[in-house]
Amino acid sequence: MENLIALLVAAPLLGAAVLLCGGRRLDKSGHWIGTVLAAVSFGIGLALFADMLGRGAEERTLHQRLWSWIPVEGFQADIAFQLDQLSMTFVLLISGVGTLIHVYSIGYMEHDERRRRFFGYLNLFVAAMLLLVLADNYLLLYFGWEGVGLASYLLIGFWQHKPSAATAAKKAFLVNRVGDMGLSIAIMLMFTTFGTFAFGPVFGAVGETSEGKLTAIGLMLLLAACGKSAQVPLQSWLGDAMEGPTPVSALIHAATMVTAGVYLIVRSGAVFNGAPDAQLVVTVVGAVTLLFGAIVGCAKDDIKKALAGSTMSQIGYMILAAGLGPIGYVFAIMHLVTHGFFKAGLFLGAGSVMHGMNDEVDMRKYGGLRTYMPVTFVTFGLGYLAIIGFPGLSGFFSKDRIIEAAFAKGGTEGWILGGVALLGAAITAFYMTRVMLLTFFGEKRWQPAPDPDKTPGIEPGVEAHPGEMPHPHESPKSMTIPMIVLAFGSVFAGGFFAIGDRFLNWLEPVTGYAHGHPPVSALTVTLATMAVLVIGVAIAWAMYGRRPVPVVAPRGSLLTRAARRDLLQDDFNHVVLVRGGEHLTRSLVYVDHSLVDGVVNGTAASVGGLSGRLRKLQNGYARSYAVSMFGGTAILIAATLLMRAV
Repeated sequence: MENLIALLVAAPLLGAAVLLCGGRRLDKSGHWIGTVLAAVSFGIGLALFADMLGRGAEERTLHQRLWSWIPVEGFQADIAFQLDQLSMTFVLLISGVGTLIHVYSIGYMEHDERRRRFFGYLNLFVAAMLLLVLADNYLLLYFGWEGVGLASYLLIGFWQHKPSAATAAKKAFLVNRVGDMGLSIAIMLMFTTFGTFAFGPVFGAVGETSEGKLTAIGLMLLLAACGKSAQVPLQSWLGDAMEGPTPVSALIHAATMVTAGVYLIVRSGAVFNGAPDAQLVVTVVGAVTLLFGAIVGCAKDDIKKALAGSTMSQIGYMILAAGLGPIGYVFAIMHLVTHGFFKAGLFLGAGSVMHGMNDEVDMRKYGGLRTYMPVTFVTFGLGYLAIIGFPGLSGFFSKDRIIEAAFAKGGTEGWILGGVALLGAAITAFYMTRVMLLTFFGEKRWQPAPDPDKTPGIEPGVEAHPGEMPHPHESPKSMTIPMIVLAFGSVFAGGFFAIGDRFLNWLEPVTGYAHGHPPVSALTVTLATMAVLVIGVAIAWAMYGRRPVPVVAPRGSLLTRAARRDLLQDDFNHVVLVRGGEHLTRSLVYVDHSLVDGVVNGTAASVGGLSGRLRKLQNGYARSYAVSMFGGTAILIAATLLMRAV
């Protein structure tokens, strides 16, 4: 079965090559080619999964080495894959959800003239993401990491004729380059410390390495994770990335790409276990981001950007859990998988709403859609219940275990992290209830169709004419069937994982597990979580369910206005980085002109001036030379007599 591992990557990679190089002759069939090859990868993943289940826990790690990539003396890099329980979890998530989103895109992108190219980019992304999670060394992982960045850039900016989409793609690319620098430095540190960057030798030598070196490597890995997973301080790109087609938001910014940072930290658990200071920074970043994203999600009227804030927050939960070490590794991945179901479903539901509302994204212009789009309403509603942690649904089993793990950290740190996680749960219940109420309940607040050429954020391909009132309707089956499948995952996946600690037992051989020292019982944590959930829902109902919703948002408080501007993250970046960079550049130019050029030009001027003066001594007159010789002779005689006298 080991020989099948490479085919997981090869199938979507072949699809990308065929679709991007095949030309317009494939325009009518390209979407089917891309979808089938994504499904082939998922089928191979299922076959490997079935084979893995038939093996003992100690025999489930499979390796496949294809060839030597960079064979240099003292430096060996292989194209080799490692398939274990952790990477298998990601393979099934990436290829499974990826296939569903391919199917959804068949209907969603039906009227786009460049649909073939879009499916080529989707295949490229799936191939790169699979390479990332299957690599058996950090250098090959980095290759997939960069491939994911390239594919996300192409997909976010797919409608590059929209200035907002082109700008968002560049922003995502540049912000991620900062994180990628962290990963490249971490790989360099690994090679200089361990002499290799293969997983096995690196993790095996961790116990013999100083804590300082491990901390440096861990912090660089965290920087990389912050870029890909949109964590503070590299989170500014995620909201703007919603300018891409909605299936892109579901695939990249809900289920796969933004989870790459979580995978990197959990895969590198041995490094972080030996660097407690780096682990502490990971938990702080996760805790700050889960609140940051939740607060931003509360103030967004754009349905996709509200879900983007939610994604940022939920990934914060995963990063927080990963920072807890063996106490939280399993639950970080468990929440990652359940989140992949319900958040992908929520994004696809948002796309379905936009499909029926002339691609309008402002929730204040929705209202009462539950009767017009029943399938979308039910599937979106189940995703909503799952993400807020409604008892019995997926989020209840995964997010609550993260909150328990945070308290289990023990001491003051445990109380702080657990309190932050509980507060995040309350805010999640508030903003997601707000999304549900604004979209599916209340009075109709529909507005005439906007002009895509004049209105930012409107996706091309709108069939309605500007000024025409929307006629909400259910989406075609190619869109609703993937939403239904994801809704089943939103409802049942968490409970399936939790029964008999099935998911914990599956991952523990790879990630390890420790119970921690919780200061309160699991029942107490569950009751507290339910209490804050009810409070969040009640506040949202009081604000948006019992009162008329104005089409134009009120000015709001200072915090609300700041949250609408992403808590001033772009303003901060502009002041600190852009203007700071401008001032630094001006200072360097001044130093260059005044000091460097001054020294160089001053030296040249001094030599030139001295040469000019010395040149006057060579005037061509014999009498001048005679006087010089006479003077020189007199000086020598006088000096000789003086020395004898002394």
